Amino acid sequence: MNSKEQVKIIMVKEGLTAKQLAELLAEKTGKHYTQQSILHKISLSSFRFDEVRMIAELLGYKINIEK
Repeated sequence: MNSKEQVKIIMVKEGLTAKQLAELLAEKTGKHYTQQSILHKISLSSFRFDEVRMIAELLGYKINIEK
């Protein structure tokens, strides 16, 4: 599963909009995130691993890497 799919699944499960996710990330990181930047990252599947990890942690999820 790629970052786009993981973020979309988390957003649906939590009932979050791109705007709400952008606000959460901006609050947590102090960086500038907007609804458009989140939608752009989703459409291009261009989330960095640390961003996906941060989104998961903010919302109480764990990322599990198994072999």
